[in-house]
Amino acid sequence: MTQIITSLSEISGNYDALFVDLWGCVHNGVTAYPDAVEALMTYRADGGTVVLVTNSPKPRAGVESQLESFGVPASCYDAIATSGDSARAAMYRGMVGRKVWFMGEWARDAGFFEPLEVIDNPVEIERVDLKDAEGIVCCGPNDTMADPETNRADFLYAKQKGLKLLCANPDIIVDRGDVREWCAGALARLYTEMGGESLYFGKPHPPIYDLARRRLSALGKDISSDGILAIGDGIATDIQGATGEDIDSLFITGGLAADETKTSHQPDPQALTAYLQKEMSSPTYAIGKLR
Repeated sequence: MTQIITSLSEISGNYDALFVDLWGCVHNGVTAYPDAVEALMTYRADGGTVVLVTNSPKPRAGVESQLESFGVPASCYDAIATSGDSARAAMYRGMVGRKVWFMGEWARDAGFFEPLEVIDNPVEIERVDLKDAEGIVCCGPNDTMADPETNRADFLYAKQKGLKLLCANPDIIVDRGDVREWCAGALARLYTEMGGESLYFGKPHPPIYDLARRRLSALGKDISSDGILAIGDGIATDIQGATGEDIDSLFITGGLAADETKTSHQPDPQALTAYLQKEMSSPTYAIGKLR
């Protein structure tokens, strides 16, 4: 039974570390949520450790810069684990070959191809046209408002070639302010539905949680699963991933599922129950917004 709480401080004393989603929880893709920032700073001041676990295809440094531009201070977190870093490691190990067809917006996603020094003998990656590719690297749509179906013809050709698609961001959609946009996960889902093979490295899949735990270890923190709380607004990513990792979860209902849960300040209990039953999900806790 999911418990509705009114603030993080009600339960935070039970956990030594937080795995915190960003988009929809700490910021809206444009600016920070002040209450969320304050809640995380208070938690850290009380001795807790905060790892931001995000499905962003950006490297960690790129996310740090983005957070600064949104007004999220570095003082509210200890480390960052990104889907992008997890996926980059796989790319430089050659999981989709050396010659790759890139899907994304270069001005936005160029950081994905920056050298990754932690990989021994990395594969030398070359971006090529689809006809010459050995695999696909998908950081997201070039046009985040375009229907993923516009990629069907290319995907049919890629599937016939037997290309694997490396998905740098498993999110299907995201809300940038008041605008809902498509993410790389929507493209990977379509490719899989068409019979292609998609490789995922962000939430809810294990690689990003392995990375988050390594981030904790690098801080000298040896924390078991029962000492970690995962926070996020994505039932199919944040909450499903936490369940798979045997980690307690706090569902932010005022994000992607605000309409379904009838969340203004707090979720409507009946609407929340109906939504969770439909999604066959059972987060440990729920709250309207992180505060």
